[in-house]
Amino acid sequence: GDSLSIHQLAAQGELDQLKEHLRKGDNLVNKPDERGFTPLIWASAFGEIETVRFLLEWGADPHILAKERESALSLASTGGYTDIVGLLLERDVDINIYDWNGGTPLLYAVRGNHVKCVEALLARGADLTTEADSGYTPMDLAVALGYRKVQQVIENHILKLFQSNLVPADPE
Repeated sequence: GDSLSIHQLAAQGELDQLKEHLRKGDNLVNKPDERGFTPLIWASAFGEIETVRFLLEWGADPHILAKERESALSLASTGGYTDIVGLLLERDVDINIYDWNGGTPLLYAVRGNHVKCVEALLARGADLTTEADSGYTPMDLAVALGYRKVQQVIENHILKLFQSNLVPADPE
């Protein structure tokens, strides 16, 4: 029969078949497809958390960028897959990585109205001042799209940063 590629298997979360493929081949775990997407990038884009976890354990490199600078982190953020975002950030990937579009994980999470994902990225230090190619910051984008909850999350984050930098600790 016509078998699926490791990239398709990763995207679809077909873990057993994927494991079989990886056991057979030499260093298929980081093999790019024609767009430069690795199995990890595909699994991240489709929210396949167990597949992402397995690929990372198997030695997949979360720092690899596809041909247009797409990253596993950006694609997981686009989909609002907060658990995957967390797993990737544990591997010290660049939280402010930008792609061909000038998009960053935070900008993609805001654009998708993924509140939990925005919170997770901000908690880990995502840069709020980075502008998309359009000139929008994450806050501008949230306001323009009318995403009140995302806007609130960003405002609260700014307030916390402001308070922690300016307000002296209470003498008890």
